Amino acid sequence: MLKENSLLQLRAENSPELPENVLGLTVARRAWNGVRVDITEFRCVGRVSHRLPYATEARLNVLLEEVGSPCEPRLRMNQPCPIGHLPRHMHFAPAGLEIWGYSADARFVKDANLTFDLAVLGERLAAGLNADATSTPRLRFADPRIWPLAKLLADVVDDPDPSTQLYGDGLTAAIVARLFANPPEPVTGGKGLAPWQLRRTVEYLEAHLPERVDLAQLAALVGLSQSHFSRAFKASTGMAPYQWQLDARIRRAQVLLIDSRNSIEFVAAATGFADAVHFGRRFRNLTGSAPGTWRRDRIR
Repeated sequence: MLKENSLLQLRAENSPELPENVLGLTVARRAWNGVRVDITEFRCVGRVSHRLPYATEARLNVLLEEVGSPCEPRLRMNQPCPIGHLPRHMHFAPAGLEIWGYSADARFVKDANLTFDLAVLGERLAAGLNADATSTPRLRFADPRIWPLAKLLADVVDDPDPSTQLYGDGLTAAIVARLFANPPEPVTGGKGLAPWQLRRTVEYLEAHLPERVDLAQLAALVGLSQSHFSRAFKASTGMAPYQWQLDARIRRAQVLLIDSRNSIEFVAAATGFADAVHFGRRFRNLTGSAPGTWRRDRIR
């Protein structure tokens, strides 16, 4: 396992080292506590389909950001993922399982890939590792506890400050405990939506972006009361319906921002925000950057 952080960069057009339609990528890599962490940023145009690395090792891939068509993990290159899109989704693959990544039209993708040394982790975790959890693949699931921990790791993966070692050790230990120490738990208490209910709800929300949508409309779509629907939707996605809709609007704004010809005012209006100031505040709250700064960082 790596003991020091390093920054690897690949930036080239039509390079044989890059998947088709990936114009460039950067990888920041570091190891903590028996876990190797790769934070990768892809700049793409069009359809992307490629075999994901580290198939011989157990690994967790956490999607931190996607601009363009949703990304999906696949067991076969031409076999769509059987689980519908979820915001902030991730997948876990045990050692020996090959996974493909696919997007119909990706523009920018950022993910965290955590590769686990299970022997080291087994020694360090007093509670041990759950055998089922380490050997069972999980395609496209959401966990509101793991995702922010992975995001914090991404923020410090190339930070040279000495205190970052203990900080990262604590974050990776928390992720491992959540993922492996016990059988996988539901995102929240209660039962989620059936697959057809979630698919119908998400399709409706996407078709009506950025319009106002009433909770009563969504609940009626799947034959549930409003309170039951709200609990089940959050159990399935990790988000309340209003959070999902806001997240989807920001993701659509990101697609528009990638095209540098669009003004901030145009993007704000196209995604249903009252003005550029309101849009900028919401965008910064969800992404950590102002819209203009976010765009400059991704079209450089």
